[in-house]
Amino acid sequence: MADDARRRWAAMAGCDRIVSGIGAVPPRRRLAQLLEGGFDLDAAPDIYGDGPVRRLEERVAELLGKQEVAFFPSGTMAQQVALRIWAARKGNSVVALHPLQHPVVWERDALSVLSGLRTVWVTREPRQPTADEVLAVDEPFGTLMVELPLREAGYLLPTFAELTELAGAARARGAYVHFDGARLWESTAYLGEELPTVAALADSVYVSFYKTLMGLSGAALAGPAEFISEAKAWRHRYGGKLFQQWPSVFTALHGLDTILPRLSSYVAHARTLAKALPGRVHPDPPHTHQFQLWLPGPASTLNEACLRLAERERVWFASGWRDQPPTGLAMTEITIAAPALSLTPADVTAIADAFLAEFNSVD
Repeated sequence: MADDARRRWAAMAGCDRIVSGIGAVPPRRRLAQLLEGGFDLDAAPDIYGDGPVRRLEERVAELLGKQEVAFFPSGTMAQQVALRIWAARKGNSVVALHPLQHPVVWERDALSVLSGLRTVWVTREPRQPTADEVLAVDEPFGTLMVELPLREAGYLLPTFAELTELAGAARARGAYVHFDGARLWESTAYLGEELPTVAALADSVYVSFYKTLMGLSGAALAGPAEFISEAKAWRHRYGGKLFQQWPSVFTALHGLDTILPRLSSYVAHARTLAKALPGRVHPDPPHTHQFQLWLPGPASTLNEACLRLAERERVWFASGWRDQPPTGLAMTEITIAAPALSLTPADVTAIADAFLAEFNSVD
C-alpha cells in the first residue's frame, strides 16, 4: 500500500464520526461477519458453484423475480457474457448505451477486445437517455444497456414511467434490454416500485454484491432459465467457474440480510443530510444514497483538508475530490451509509464548517 493510501486508511480507521462512506473495514471485521452471521462454518463448502453459491443464486432469483441467476466473480465478466449472448441470438453485435456507463469508462474496451461487440451512443448528454433517443439511433442494434443509476452523471435515475418507455422503445427497435443494476438495490426508493417490477422490464439484469451490500466481491446475472444456462457455459470459458467462493457468498448473504432492508433509510437520510452540505449537490435532491458534491478547488487541498480533520478531530467528511476543469471546482461522491444515520443536519453542518476551515488553513 502506498504511503498516501496508508495515511488515508489510518486516518479513516481512527474516526468515530463519518459523513461519507463506511469507514475503514479491516479483515477482522469481515471475519466477524462470517462468525456472527449465522452461517454454518462446519458444513461442506461450495465446490464449483454448488452449496452456498446455489443458495445465493436462488435467493437473488426470488428477490428479482427472475427464473434463474448465475453467480459471477465480477460484474465486468457477467455483463460481457450477457451482452455477447444477446448479440449472438439477435445476430447483431451492436450495443446501444451511454458513453458514461461502466463498460465504456472503467473496463479498458473489454466489450470489443474480448467479446467482439461494438457500441453506439444513445445520447452524450450527462443524463439518462430517453425513449425518443432510443428510437432515433441511426443504425440497428441488438441490445440496449441501461445503467441504473448512471453513476458518472451523479447516480441519476429515470422515473419508472421513463424506464418503462425506454425498454418499450428498445423492443420496438427489435432489441433486447439489459440492466446494469450494480446499484439497483437502492434504486427502488426513487423508482417507487419493488425489485421484481423493475427487473421485469429487462431481459437480463446484473447486480453487484460488493458496491452497496458490502460483500467481499461478486455479482449475479439474472434472466430466463435457458439464458442463464448458456451464461454459465460462458462463465466457465471466461475463467469464472471458481473452485470455492464461500467467503464472498457469505458476505453477500450477510449484506442481503442486514443492509438491503435498510437501504430505503439510507436514501431518505441522504436527502435530509444533502440539504446541510455546502456547495452544489447533484442531483438535488439525490436519487439514491449516493450523489455528487461540488466545491471550489483545488482537489488536492480538499483531500488534504479531509485527512487533517480526520487526524485531529476523528471526523471523516469526504475525500476522493477530483478537479473539474475549466470550472475551478472539484467534485466528490458522497455516500450516506450506516455510519451517517446517527448524524443530524446540524451535525453535518458543523462538520462541513470544520472541513472548510481546515481547507482554508492548508498552505
